[in-house]
Amino acid sequence: MAEPADVHFLEQAASLKPPASPRAPGTLTGEECLRLFDAQLGSRHLDLAARWLRAQDRGYYTIGSSGHEGNAAVAAALRPDDPALLHYRSGAFFLERARQAGEPDPLRDVLLGVVAAADEPIAGGRHKVFGSSRLHVIPQTSTIASHLPRALGVAFAIERSARLGVASPWPRDAVAVCSFGDASANHSTAAGAINAAVGCGFQGLPMPLLLVCEDNGIGISVRTPPGWIEAAYGPRPGLAYFPADGGDLEDACAASRRAAGWVREHRRPALLHLRCVRLMGHAGSDVESAYRTPAEIAADLAADPLLRTARLLVDRGIATADEIVRLYEAKRRAVIRRAEQVKDARRLASAAEVMAPIRYREPSPGAELPGRGEPVTVAQAINRTLAGLLDERPGMVVFGEDVARKGGVYGVTRGLLKRAGAARVFDTLLDEQSILGLALGFGLAGMLPVPEIQYLAYLHNAADQIRGEAATLPFFSAGRYRNPMVVRIAAYAYQKGFGGHFHNDNAVAALRDVPGLVIASPARPDDAAGMLRACADAAERDGRICAFLEPIALYHARDLHEEGDGGWLAPAGGTVPLGRGRTYGDGRDLTIVTFANGLRMSLRAARRLRAGGVRCRVLDLRWLAPLPVDDLLREARATGAVLVADETRRTGGVSEGVLAALADAGFDGRAARVASEDSFIPLGDAAAHVLLSEDAVAEAAGRLLGRSR
Repeated sequence: MAEPADVHFLEQAASLKPPASPRAPGTLTGEECLRLFDAQLGSRHLDLAARWLRAQDRGYYTIGSSGHEGNAAVAAALRPDDPALLHYRSGAFFLERARQAGEPDPLRDVLLGVVAAADEPIAGGRHKVFGSSRLHVIPQTSTIASHLPRALGVAFAIERSARLGVASPWPRDAVAVCSFGDASANHSTAAGAINAAVGCGFQGLPMPLLLVCEDNGIGISVRTPPGWIEAAYGPRPGLAYFPADGGDLEDACAASRRAAGWVREHRRPALLHLRCVRLMGHAGSDVESAYRTPAEIAADLAADPLLRTARLLVDRGIATADEIVRLYEAKRRAVIRRAEQVKDARRLASAAEVMAPIRYREPSPGAELPGRGEPVTVAQAINRTLAGLLDERPGMVVFGEDVARKGGVYGVTRGLLKRAGAARVFDTLLDEQSILGLALGFGLAGMLPVPEIQYLAYLHNAADQIRGEAATLPFFSAGRYRNPMVVRIAAYAYQKGFGGHFHNDNAVAALRDVPGLVIASPARPDDAAGMLRACADAAERDGRICAFLEPIALYHARDLHEEGDGGWLAPAGGTVPLGRGRTYGDGRDLTIVTFANGLRMSLRAARRLRAGGVRCRVLDLRWLAPLPVDDLLREARATGAVLVADETRRTGGVSEGVLAALADAGFDGRAARVASEDSFIPLGDAAAHVLLSEDAVAEAAGRLLGRSR
């Protein structure tokens, strides 16, 4: 079935007639008009080819750019080394950027993504995205504003990396461009990122960010109120506003040049409001007639930017109607020829091939090295390790709420500001999405970001920046782009005198199911130091995203069994292999598997059990991902009885994965678990009713072994 946009263009273009007197020369030369028209034509025919491939069951992606071809003007106003985070309707931008950089065949590259070909040059068949490391186009998936915090970070990192002398992919005068739709502009993620960008400018911090809102007036079927984008962003102080008619090529080019030039000169954020139309519906399966009137659809067809550019060419005497049609059909043939060539291209053939960009390295076989020096607490060990890493790695930055002047709510970052300076240790806005967005930008700029999330409960405000942005980037770029970072998170419960849910959260399920994420959960000072260093190494070496869960209740713990015994102090330093557990004791009766606060409880419970004749060994998992399965199986088989002591919730907690790993490996011994309840954590002493305790561990061990205490 012929697409109405295709039929309408051909009918109208063929009937174009030059005016009685040629239109006066505009801001674009004839050569520039034809060049941009070529990008627009290529984008339109990629959309048509995607639907043709889908009809043959050879293509898998039909969200197109038709009606948004005016974004070619944005690419023309920028340089090929300006980093770009693009809306999924940015086909013409991508083609013009590819032309600027001399890319040999961008049409084929895009079509390889449509058919999910393993040889597609950015995502390797994992998704259809506009992306290219050579073109400085950072691939985004179906963006619903989630990429705006990353764009904020990229813009911030352009100058910060140069200031610190860190090699960056972009020159110091680069502009970061981020495009999104009018519906996405209403998302809280967009509001937060734009607020943070304006806030940076207000403080005099460089923020060379060009935001491009491609406003077609509708998000799938939900209308954006007319005039809303201008009303919301036009009068906003600190955000320069440039409106443009995206269907008028000359107007779009002029406004894009003004906006890009303003950002490049002033190093402040600006919003380019590009008014567009949407043709061919939201995607190939979308039936517009179900929610739009025939008059509305006809009005968009009449405003087709391709047709308006064709009219410009004819009015200016640059091309005739016949030549326009010939150019259009020649581009169709070129695109269909490439579609024929790629439609049977090889697809990803195995789980291993699909997962290659995110698979973990095997745990290091190297020996673990102990720390040296005076015994310290967990908080002191982390502080000293951060200080050492800052000394060793000039590209490392530490930031978050209250981390600089105050030195952290618990004093963990105390003294780092004085040691490394305000360019490397700094406070942020109270917005977790912006904090992680900054980290995403710093990582892309070649730096090592170590952001802090003040409490685990606050991470959930911004979990998608890890799940949907950080973790997916190496996957959807076949490892060509990476997000190295170590996210420090004050975590878990058991704070005395300072309770309640938001400061005592034991929910880690949102992290545990993120593919490729490293989750470190140290309990002791020596492990905290060695594991933090291991995370920094994994981030720099492999581009890993690491979540470093710091047990708040153990930050300042000194004793293990009795007051004054100093049993929880240990020297900092040393190294800990990623994905390796740590065993305490060699008992033959029971293996207690645990982590974080559970380690202290389990060691205390093991001493009580020993008094009753039960000899235990305790395995501290240390790493929740990758789970130390080999260590787990070895210690489980040594006793034939396993108790998982899990301070996280029974549902979605760590114990589920541990027991599944034992079952998957065919462990035929006895196994049980004891965990915290499926509850939020209440204030005060009531918390003891829902949290794992030392008594609960000892009682569960007795039940498992069939012994009474």
